[in-house]
Amino acid sequence: MIGNIHKSWNKHLKEEFNAPYFKALTTFVTEEYQTQTCYPKQEEIFAAFNHCSFEETRVVIIGQDPYHGPNQANGLCFSVHDGVTHPPSLKNIFKELSTDIDKPYPTSGNLENWAKQGVLLLNATLTVRAHEAGSHQKKGWEVFTDTIIKKISQEKSDIIFLLWGGFAKKKVRLIDSDKHHIVTSGHPSPLSANRGYWFGNKCFSKTNHILNKINQKQITW
Repeated sequence: MIGNIHKSWNKHLKEEFNAPYFKALTTFVTEEYQTQTCYPKQEEIFAAFNHCSFEETRVVIIGQDPYHGPNQANGLCFSVHDGVTHPPSLKNIFKELSTDIDKPYPTSGNLENWAKQGVLLLNATLTVRAHEAGSHQKKGWEVFTDTIIKKISQEKSDIIFLLWGGFAKKKVRLIDSDKHHIVTSGHPSPLSANRGYWFGNKCFSKTNHILNKINQKQITW
């Protein structure tokens, strides 16, 4: 399963790949993909890492589960394949993006371009059964992705973590706030956004402002 993860991550995650929990996770995921319809496609499970190397990571956005509808999940949190209808959370992300930095609402919901600029689009759980939200939670993925957040925090500096919603905000315990930048807001889901916890957070312009202050190239959102 790990054969298609970008080599830049291997040295940082080698111990995880050899850990008993990860071997059990690999067995579970392999069986699920053999017997159930699961998302994303197997070759896209580690897409977040393959589009954004460890060295190039500058911003981290944390999601929870992949989309569990047909043809939606592409391995990047909140992202969908080209031509796929934008899910509600992604619509709200793009609405905020439009008002925050005066950018036209994007046609494609594929966020690969963000990833290629150093935005790690990390779901806490990297796989899911079709139409069964949360079905691959508590199988080991969270241990793995928490380790990734800790590794980034420990081994890099001046990373911008965008923590959207209660689930993502809990990850603050894994991040050294003395050497990194944390931007929080409500979740872009309709439930949160309609209650006033998402719109107007200006997380995209805030991120670029921080990047400018630390003399890094801004993200073209």
